[in-house]
Amino acid sequence: MIYLIPAALLFIIGWFVKYKKTTWLISGYNTANKEKKETYDIDKLTRLVGNFIFVLAVIFVIMAVTTIIIGGYKDIVTYIGFGVLAVTIVIGIIFLNTKGRVKKDK
Repeated sequence: MIYLIPAALLFIIGWFVKYKKTTWLISGYNTANKEKKETYDIDKLTRLVGNFIFVLAVIFVIMAVTTIIIGGYKDIVTYIGFGVLAVTIVIGIIFLNTKGRVKKDK
């Protein structure tokens, strides 16, 4: 049940990033200089990062639901859930930072 708090926060942050284009929430972009920021396609960046944050929120919701359904195995759900979360974060970061996915088309 405690997993619903980070899930709600991630849904809110994901909504702000994806739909309101709140780029100051994106680490690295918010500290880049103006010339560097101009190389990024804001629509692609906010859409992909927002979707990535939504995926992380869904993982927390799945952890919450699984904990409610299988109450006796909270530790196992936590270990597996955070393992899946860690793998998803690594894959997401690699995906967002390769092949110029968020760069402006030349």
